[in-house]
Amino acid sequence: MSQRQRMGQPMIILGEDSQRVQDKDAQSYNIQAARAVSEAVRSTLGPKGMDKMLVSSMGDVTVTNDGVTILEEMDIDNPTAEMIVEVAETQEDEAGDGTTTAVAIAGELLKNAENLLEQDIHPTAIIKGFHMASEQAREEVDDIASNVDTDDEELLRKVAETSMTGKGAELNKEVLGRLIVDAVRAVTVEGPEGENVVDLDFVNIETQTGRSAGESELLEGAVIDKDPTHPDMPSSVEDAKALLVNEPIEIEETDADASLSLDSPDQLQSFLDQEEEQLKEKVQQIVDTGANVVFCQKGIDDLAQHYLAKEGILAVRRVKKSDIKFLKEVLGARIVSDLDSATEADLGQGSVTRDDADELFYVEGSDDEAHGVTLLLRGSTDHVVDELERGITDALDVVAQTVSDGRVLAGGGAIEVELARRLRDYADSVEGREQLAIEAFADSLELIPRILAENAGLDSIDTLVDLRAAHEDGRVTAGLNVFSGDVEDTFEAGVVEPAHAKEQALSSATEAANLVLKIDDIIAAGDLSTEGDGDEGGAPGGMGGMGGMGGMGGMGGAM
Repeated sequence: MSQRQRMGQPMIILGEDSQRVQDKDAQSYNIQAARAVSEAVRSTLGPKGMDKMLVSSMGDVTVTNDGVTILEEMDIDNPTAEMIVEVAETQEDEAGDGTTTAVAIAGELLKNAENLLEQDIHPTAIIKGFHMASEQAREEVDDIASNVDTDDEELLRKVAETSMTGKGAELNKEVLGRLIVDAVRAVTVEGPEGENVVDLDFVNIETQTGRSAGESELLEGAVIDKDPTHPDMPSSVEDAKALLVNEPIEIEETDADASLSLDSPDQLQSFLDQEEEQLKEKVQQIVDTGANVVFCQKGIDDLAQHYLAKEGILAVRRVKKSDIKFLKEVLGARIVSDLDSATEADLGQGSVTRDDADELFYVEGSDDEAHGVTLLLRGSTDHVVDELERGITDALDVVAQTVSDGRVLAGGGAIEVELARRLRDYADSVEGREQLAIEAFADSLELIPRILAENAGLDSIDTLVDLRAAHEDGRVTAGLNVFSGDVEDTFEAGVVEPAHAKEQALSSATEAANLVLKIDDIIAAGDLSTEGDGDEGGAPGGMGGMGGMGGMGGMGGAM
């Protein structure tokens, strides 16, 4: 052993630009980063939640209170924070709603875990306790949930309205709730074992500005927001035989850069005549199929438009890929990639009607097997319509989950307070330090009614005390009415949530919190602080304003 090693000189194995944060410093850093994400969306929760304005680096403005949209649009450059954003994305994919709830619970779990870490409870015990609590909570959700008749239209409307309350759709939630339920029912079929199968791929959402949200409507078939490519074309075709094309109806260009040498004007004319013949041939191929309507995903040459108009064919170009796929289902057509192989069998049957006032094509299928509906959402401005679409998309997912799952819960914080009460009873039966983690999990769930009260301008402590008292008396569905400030039976009041979304939120939040707690060492190839040095990173959560791994230097001084 060398003299230097005997004196306790550490062996350096990392590059000189690397940074390493270990043990409690690493845990504290990670927890603060995760909590900063959670606190960024807390104020949007519930019917009285506030909105965020997000301005991208390109200057695009988004105004929303949709948790996952906020987190995706924010410029987060922190690995721990991104792990929490994944919770919101998973929740959105699996349940469609409850993203803010999942992220808020994950943040609160980590906050309470930090208190346990300070009491020298090992992270492994906390992780095990959280996992046990999550499993138990999911079982309790199933026990508390009410099984509903999925033909109960009124209850499904309540589920939709609860999801939309607090979002851009709230003012017209009764009209929109009815449209959402009708849309879901239109695409619900019976599965092989008698269960309901909802395929939201057959629900298309189209938006239009200039009118109020209350004038939104549900239409059979598809809506295409395009104009005819030529003024001489028919604008409506009652007995439509539609061809869907995803290749351009244009002159095929050479792959390589080619130049053409011409000796005389006659040669140029001959060349142009050849191009014209090529386009005539493409149009003739369309005519030969018997098509009288063409929806093209790519461009249509001006000359081809002229020939199509002469044949009395309605053609629409540059139709979105998603609309072409939807038209395929509505009309029962096949998408043609090469006109040379197009036949009558590729055509879809239906009707195409032009609404000149709205400048839209309404496309309906005539085949019994063809199905699909379009929600035409209207709003006064682009920002209003965008937020309306986000709210409607979440509500569609929630109603679809309810129809296929068939279990609902009382909202307004009722389920969280009841779960917390039951988990505390469960903790008493658990030995070891995991008991403290289960109790911390129960405390974390009560964050939801506290935030609901805060966002409504009510006293969160008084509200929680009243809710706990009601649940101790056995009122399982007692929740907070944020409009009156009273504790009441929220299920009866029509504040209803799907059980699946709540189960998913619990498991996503727990898994994310446990993932963060398991990390005891951060080794970064470069400087962890991308926001300058010193105390600049001492913003809430030590994240340097979310800008980077945010001020580890600042955090070091704070610990």
